[in-house]
This record gives sequence, C-alpha cells and structure tokens, in this order.
Amino acid sequence: MFGLRPKLALGFGGLLLIVLTMGIQGILRVNELGQSIDVILRENYRSVIACQEMKESLERVDSATLFVLLGYESEGRGQIEEHLARFDKAMQTEGGNITLPDEGTAFASLKKTYAEFREVLVQVIDAAQGIEARRSKYFAELLPRFQSIKQSADHILQMNQQNMSDANMTARAKAAQASQRMYLLLICGSGLAMLFMFFIRTWILRPIAGLIRSAEEIRKGNLDLVVSSASKDELGQLSRTFDAMTASLRESRRMSRAGMIRLQRTMQQAFNTLPDALAVVDLNGRLELVTDSARMTLGIKANSSLRELPFPRATMFCDEAMISGHVVESPDSNTWIQHFANGKEYFFRPKAIPILDDDKATVGAILLFEDVTHLKQKDEVKSGLVSTVSHQLKTPLTSIRMALYLLLDDKLGPLSAKQEELLIAARDDSDRLHAIVEDLLDIARIQSGRARMELREVDAAVLAMDAVEPFKTPAQDRGISLTTALPAGLPGVQADTTRVTHVFGNLLSNALKYTSPGGNVTITARADDDVVWYSVSDTGRGIAPEHLGRVFDQFFRVPDQGEKTGAGLGLAIAKEIVDAHGGEIRAESEVGKGSVFSFSLKRADRVAVPEALS
Repeated sequence: MFGLRPKLALGFGGLLLIVLTMGIQGILRVNELGQSIDVILRENYRSVIACQEMKESLERVDSATLFVLLGYESEGRGQIEEHLARFDKAMQTEGGNITLPDEGTAFASLKKTYAEFREVLVQVIDAAQGIEARRSKYFAELLPRFQSIKQSADHILQMNQQNMSDANMTARAKAAQASQRMYLLLICGSGLAMLFMFFIRTWILRPIAGLIRSAEEIRKGNLDLVVSSASKDELGQLSRTFDAMTASLRESRRMSRAGMIRLQRTMQQAFNTLPDALAVVDLNGRLELVTDSARMTLGIKANSSLRELPFPRATMFCDEAMISGHVVESPDSNTWIQHFANGKEYFFRPKAIPILDDDKATVGAILLFEDVTHLKQKDEVKSGLVSTVSHQLKTPLTSIRMALYLLLDDKLGPLSAKQEELLIAARDDSDRLHAIVEDLLDIARIQSGRARMELREVDAAVLAMDAVEPFKTPAQDRGISLTTALPAGLPGVQADTTRVTHVFGNLLSNALKYTSPGGNVTITARADDDVVWYSVSDTGRGIAPEHLGRVFDQFFRVPDQGEKTGAGLGLAIAKEIVDAHGGEIRAESEVGKGSVFSFSLKRADRVAVPEALS
C-alpha cells in the first residue's frame, strides 16, 4: 500500500504533467501560427504589393504616353520617366521575392514583355517620327504589350493572394487543432483533478476528520475511544499513535485516580483529627474536604457550595482570600460567629487562608472556623465576676470615702499632721479605686446592653470642639500645643454626646500624658461615604508594634511608660462606646514619633435616626 507521500506525489504529479503538456502544446501551436503569419507577411504580401505597384505604374505610363500623342510632350515625358522608375523598383522587389513554383516563369515572361514594351515606347514618343506613325505603332505594338504586362502582373498577384488564402486556412486549421488538443488536455486534467480530489477525500480528508473527532472526544474525557484505521500510510500510523496515546492516558488516569483517592482519603483522615472546623474550597466555590468538627458542629457538608453556608462573613473572607492571595480574618478579635448545635452554644472566629501553587497563583482556599467558645465563656465569666465584684465593692467603698472626707473636714475633731497625711493618701487611693469600679461597671453595662445610648444628630465639628475645650488649659500648663484641623462642611453624625465626649476625653488625656512639653496634639476629622473619621495624633513617645494590638484590651497597660498609669480600662471603655455606636476604632504608632488614635461615627444623612439604643 502506498504511503501518504507517494499518494500526494502521484496526484500532484499527474496534475503537473497535465499542466506541463498543456503549456508545451500551447507554446508549439503559437510558434506554428507565428511562423505561418510570418510566411504570409514575408513571402506573399510583399509580392502582392509589388504587383499592384507595377500595374499602377504601368497604367500611369500608358496615360502619359497618350498625353504625348495628344501634343503634351513635356508633361507626358516627365510622367513616363517617373512611373517607369517606380515600375522598375516594384519589378526588382518582385524579382527578389519569388517563392511560388510558377511565379518564376510568370515573372520571366513579364520581364521579357516589359523589355519589348520599353523599346516600342521609345519609338512611340520619338518626336522625329510623324504623329500618324507614332499613333499606329502605339495601337499596333505598344498597347498589346501593355496589356500583356498588366495581365502577367495580375497573374502573379493572384497567385500570391491564393497562396495567402491557403496559408490562412492552414493557420486556422492548426489553431482549431490546437484548440481541440487544449480542450482534450483540459478535460483530462479536470478529470484527473476530480479523481485526485476523490482520492484525497478518501485517503486524507476522511481519516483526518476522524482524527479530529477522536481528539475532540479525548478532550471531553472519553479515553476509552479507539481510532480504527486499516491504512498503512502516515495517517494510519497517526491513528495507531492516537490509540497508544489514549491507552497511556487511560492508564495514567487510572493511576492518578487511585493516587487522588488515596491522597483524598489520607487528607480526610488527617483532617478529621484536627480539633478545629476546616473546609477546603476550590476555585468554583465547592467544598472539597470537610473535617468531622465542621460537619458535627456547623453542619457543613463535603461537595456542597460555599454559597449555601449560613455564614456570610466567612464566605466573604474566602472570596477575598482567593482574589488577593493573602490570609483574610477579622481585624477585631471580638468578632464571633454564634452557632447552636446538639443543644449547645458555640462561638467561632472565621479565617480564610489561600492555597497557592508554585507560581503563586491561587488554586483554592482553606476556610478555618476557630472554636473560641471557651474564650467566650471565660470572657463572660470574667465580665460577670468583675461586674459582681464591682457592685459588691461600690457600697462599702462609698462609705469609706464618705468617712475619709468627713475626717478630713475636721468635723469630727482636729487631726495631727501625720493623721491628715495618711487620710489624704487613703482618700486619693479610694477615689482611684472608685474610678476603677465605675469604669468596670460602665464596661459591664455597655457590653450587656444596659447602658442607654441616646443617639441623635450632632454637628461633627461642634462635637469635636466641645470635647477639646476642657483640655486647652491643661495642655497650655504642660507646654503642649493643642490644635484642631476640622474641614468646613463636615456632615452631621449620629452620636450620644456624653459617651463620645468620654471617648475624646480618654484619647486626649492619654495624648497629653505621654507627650513631652513642646510637643503637639492635633484633632482632625474627615468624611467618608458612610462615616466621619476623627483622629487624635500626638508627638509623644509612641507604642511598640508588639503592644499596639492589645491597647484596647481590658487591664492592659503598655510597659515602660515611665509614669504611673491607670488601670488599663480607658481605651477598653472607648472601644465599647464606639462599637455601641456601630463605628470602628484604630491605633497607629511609631516609637519615638508619636501615635494616632482614630474612630468613626455614622453619618446622620446615611442612616435612619433611631429613638434610642439600650
């Protein structure tokens, strides 16, 4: 069986042969026609022109002779000489262009008669002879020779014309024959081309179409396909290679599936040993692997959709992690997901971790639900204990403070200097303890929702300036510049004036406390889409990065501040107040350059005004 290359060579070779044959035949026929035309022009046409010229010149000579006989001697003789010269030239042309068999005999007769004609012509135009004799000689000898020469020239002309006609017919016959051959070659070439196209379809196009269909099936995952081909050419080899490739792919898929199943089960078993609720999410939002903890406590099922989870915050974190390629979690450690399962209350903190390939491209994400139920319970126990202790301490503490104030007022008798000194120290400590108890009770009331927030629309700039006013004198006494930079046109905010003033007071008090004389404390504000941000910045000593994340925790005090600090409740209370307003509080700092504390309040023109929040 021929290979693909011989088949193509055979088909294209046949077409090439037809084209070459047609080209060669066309060139030969054109050359033959050119030669025939050249013969006509070179041989016959020149003789025809020469004979016509001889006849015309001879008639002019005859006319001029008659002029001489009529008495116009000078005019007639001049024309006779002129036209005899033209006749001689034409006769010389014809004599040099004799190409036909009988043309030489006819020309010899013409030449002989012309010589006799010239001898008689000399006698006829000789003026020495009488006019009657000249006329008699003209009609008796000159005129018959004139007619004989004319007939000979006409005979030669007709011979050449006939030969031209014969040559033309021959050329036409050759052209017709060439056309017939070209048509025959064209028909043969067309038939061969159609035959070649048929074989091309059978030999090449149909197998290629089958291979294309097979490749499409393989692309769709049908690796059980077998490409059947009985051909022994290159396409047959390609078909058999396709079969070998699909067999190799089937084996590779089988091994890959076995490996994937083994890996998946191993990962599932490893996942099930993890205490936290975990789910692996692919790029299409499908939950591929889910731990036992996630199934039992959160009801998350494998192969379900991420969008079906009843945790929108976790879904948002996962989407953001896959888009950004970074870990996404809530910046607020007190953000929980509350969930009830098996008659118990659970609290989870969501976190999304992207899964990256070697090229740092995201291929999925791990959704982590950190179980913080124990932390929440500890927090509630601590808050309950603090609230209970604070309530229990408040009444006896109030009595102690009243007794100390009465003693210091000398209403119960005079005091010695040492007694007064001890009582003043006790009074200051009791006042400080009373402030701590009030702060603890404040936090407990805000966290439990018992602290009533009287929200109303407040001018944002006025709120900040009223809060700053009490601190101008202390700042001036400490040699610190206290300035406000509030832009015009700030929108109103929804705020409880007393509570927000407490936030400003805490931030300004800390700023002045930790800023050295000669420093600056600045209050600024800016409006965003839905909130107004307030910032209190100072040029104090700053806070180290490792402590910055805990400044809003209860009882946390930044170490090495160099001065006696409070109980660590001020910023915690400020955060609870801002959270109760639906805002956010942040801290930024750089050691040696100062700190910036910022918090946000909702714009009054973006939210409906509630009557009160309790």
